Amino acid sequence: MQHKKRAWLGAVAAITAAFVGSTLVAGCGSDSKADNEVHNIIYLLGDGMGRTHITAARERFMGVKGHLNMEQLPYVGAVSTYAVEPNSDKPALVTDSASAATAWSSGVKTYNAALGVDAYGKSVPTLMEQAKAAGFATGNVSTAEITDATPAGMVSHALLRGCQGPTFSESTCLPKKSDGSYAAQPADKTLVTPIAEQIARNGTADVIFGGGLARFEPDDQKAMLDKGYQVLGSMGDPALEAQTADSQKVATAADLTATKSDKVIGLFNRGNMTVTQAKAMLPDSAPQKQEPTLAAMTTKAIDLLSNRKDSKGFLLQIEGALIDKRSHANDAAQTLDEMKAFDDAVAAAMDFAKKDKHTLVIVTADHECAGFNIIEKNTFTNAEAVGPPTNVDTTNPANNSNPPRDGKENVKDPVRSNGFVNGSGANDPRNFAPATFRTVDDKPEVKDGSAEASLWLTYLSGNHTGADVMIYAYGPGGDAFAASQDNTALYTKMHQALLP
Repeated sequence: MQHKKRAWLGAVAAITAAFVGSTLVAGCGSDSKADNEVHNIIYLLGDGMGRTHITAARERFMGVKGHLNMEQLPYVGAVSTYAVEPNSDKPALVTDSASAATAWSSGVKTYNAALGVDAYGKSVPTLMEQAKAAGFATGNVSTAEITDATPAGMVSHALLRGCQGPTFSESTCLPKKSDGSYAAQPADKTLVTPIAEQIARNGTADVIFGGGLARFEPDDQKAMLDKGYQVLGSMGDPALEAQTADSQKVATAADLTATKSDKVIGLFNRGNMTVTQAKAMLPDSAPQKQEPTLAAMTTKAIDLLSNRKDSKGFLLQIEGALIDKRSHANDAAQTLDEMKAFDDAVAAAMDFAKKDKHTLVIVTADHECAGFNIIEKNTFTNAEAVGPPTNVDTTNPANNSNPPRDGKENVKDPVRSNGFVNGSGANDPRNFAPATFRTVDDKPEVKDGSAEASLWLTYLSGNHTGADVMIYAYGPGGDAFAASQDNTALYTKMHQALLP
């Protein structure tokens, strides 16, 4: 298996060296900055986090008169998130995480599944690469596999986001042509180099915390050690062709606490990190209990990066990935808990920023996931109904319905609505009823999954939507984000703030 990797290793080094050349350094920041200028950026991304995710989490945990930590940031705006079709500038109205990550990392629109390349498959530099070349420390934190689209967006270049590793395959690394065959390998071999290999060799992120250990192999660990990284846990046994849970050792929260290295990688699960709610229900002896929280990883990353003596400041990206993954699954309970875990990470970032005075904090999302909605208590959704609501207004010729609906079928279907999905109807996969949750404003005896709970939540689909997302900012330069803007503008504004 190792020989499959060698063909691309030289290309990874070459492209990294090219990006660290004059093209990236042009326009970088000076050694001295005024008191009101930015030394650090902490960019927090709630994957899949739409407006309703924020509202529901606030009502669930803070009450209607309360505010999440992110909502207390003074500058508020909105972000459009569309992608484009391959080899064109034609809009694709619903983005995925990869094209969205490329937009804010590199300032270009690209096709869904692309990372660090434009719509025509040409590699483009990332903000983190530019910051690194300019003398800033860098960090990348996620609750997903660190090779997943959002964390990979700042540190890699791939034609397809699925090219994560540990080895190359056509099905994961090469787009398909219209006839179903795979496209030819590009001249730039980095674009078909597994993302894990790129991360291990390009040195773009100094501090790396997340999941995805199974994507890495012993030669990746050797490459990182040779570059001066501390590797928490182990990427496996060099004597084995394929690594397993027995041959690899995940990092732990104790390892995270103990490390003092300003170049370090810690992967705390072989896949995505464990969902917050599921981890809480496990016995203390379960290995998943040894995973740190997103807030703990955030705090540690900030501590390591901010104490580097040889840097101008730092750029740190932090992703709450499981908001999206649990929304895809239409699991409102776990989505809410992931929102709280992400908001706790926002609090950790703000604790530092308020003391530092030179840190720009940005909180946003890549896209909305699944059409999350709050419906009125004691009502029902179209998905539960025999038929949709009436759409007839015979007195208004401008509002005619064709075909007309008389509304007689807009009643609950007992097959499709047989109890709250987190209550009495939990065991029926045909059930489309909402999930209900108590809020801090409800009486103490009110339970989740009951009709008395005031927060009624439902999903439109299991996929992304094209809704704009919120953005919150704090610190010097934060007012630039208090606008309605496209996601590519986030790159431009961060670049201007950190690398004017």
